Amino acid sequence: MTTSRRLADRKVAKFQKNITKRGSVPETVVKKGNDYPVGPILIGFFIFVVIGSSLFQIIRTAMSGGMA
Repeated sequence: MTTSRRLADRKVAKFQKNITKRGSVPETVVKKGNDYPVGPILIGFFIFVVIGSSLFQIIRTAMSGGMA
């Protein structure tokens, strides 16, 4: 199946136009600033829970006499 010359020229012109626009993204599309998906308070709470529970486990294991 062959493509007509006129259709092929239209496709080439369309893609050539896109090539010249490459890299010119409007400012509203580009992300700015530090927009974290998770807040620093939530990260701090997570670290507190993880470290606290590991310390609690260590103290509980030491009080019970080690590996039992």
